[in-house]
Amino acid sequence: MSTNALNRRTFLASLSAAGAAAAALPTAAAARTGGDHRPAYLGSFSWTDPPGRGFDVASHDLSSGQLRPIRSLEGVPDASWLAFSPDRHVLYTTNELVPDGTVTALSLWDPRHPRIINTRSSRGAGPTHLSVHPSGRFLLTANYTDGTVAVHRLEVDGGVGESTDLVRHTSEPRAPHAHQVITDPSGRWVVAVDLGADAVFTYRLDTASGELHRNQRLSAPTGSGPRHLAFHPDGRHAYLLNELASTVTVLRWDAAAGTFELGESVSTRPPDAAGENYPAEIVVTRDDDCYVTNRGDNTVAHFKVSDRGTRLHLTGTTDTGGDWPRHCTLDRTRRWLHVANQNSGTVTRFSRDCTTGSLSQVVDSVEVPGVAVVAL
Repeated sequence: MSTNALNRRTFLASLSAAGAAAAALPTAAAARTGGDHRPAYLGSFSWTDPPGRGFDVASHDLSSGQLRPIRSLEGVPDASWLAFSPDRHVLYTTNELVPDGTVTALSLWDPRHPRIINTRSSRGAGPTHLSVHPSGRFLLTANYTDGTVAVHRLEVDGGVGESTDLVRHTSEPRAPHAHQVITDPSGRWVVAVDLGADAVFTYRLDTASGELHRNQRLSAPTGSGPRHLAFHPDGRHAYLLNELASTVTVLRWDAAAGTFELGESVSTRPPDAAGENYPAEIVVTRDDDCYVTNRGDNTVAHFKVSDRGTRLHLTGTTDTGGDWPRHCTLDRTRRWLHVANQNSGTVTRFSRDCTTGSLSQVVDSVEVPGVAVVAL
């Protein structure tokens, strides 16, 4: 694996062992947004060069798509993943690189000036992903270093309450590394993707007790390193992004039984691509477009979904204009794709053809040191 891929994981291990303190965060001058501008939120790492600020509030122009960071918020270190509550009144973030790992709840009643509600242990090291159950009553967190998934009950004000369960994945020969936890479109099943275990776990969440009960363990190809999964809006298929194999695997999803079935796998790279590559994020649209970030190639791969969700075809790749594209997201209009280039500390923007799904070259770029995730 490349030096870039190891940096974060080596840092996680050394930080956990040393019990180092979280990095302090500078604060930028506040600014106001208005008109067609809406708040956006940016999470970043403290260990990059230069170090990220942890959590930034940005202005997002809905008409032009332009993104502009305007202020940072102290006390939210290493925000590597962000997730909204169903009503978007609260934003939750992982604090990935602090000792032992924590999660933070932020009130968005004043969206331009988020306020910390509380911070609580994630019950594991290296929390790398979280999501809110559709009921709005539980927070689900994937702890990468420990290979665990934690459940926390949410308080009336959106704060993170007591943990109700912790499940630990097992695997050989590699240690488990839980990398994502989400709820399926039906709202009936919790799905956890584990990179170390080469597996996707499906659970039923008991909404009375807050406990997880395993329903299925789907084994991916050995050594493929599944990282993230995205469901098709049809609710019958999902697409599993494999970080170590640079592939996407089509999954058939039975929402009644809560089970996946493996389909075909396709490369995230063109046939002539060379060198190391570690895909990071996958986005699927209702009009059958799929986008994947390639760390190493530094591209966004564009796929078309066909045959009623069962097949993917790589139509091309677009240079991200930055280094190590970790996360990408479409805005609510689906006209703009924003890419977080972690190592170059930039968020680049692309226009999207809403008919063909094709992407333009880079439209613009903003500096956000150590950027890991963009939430619009």
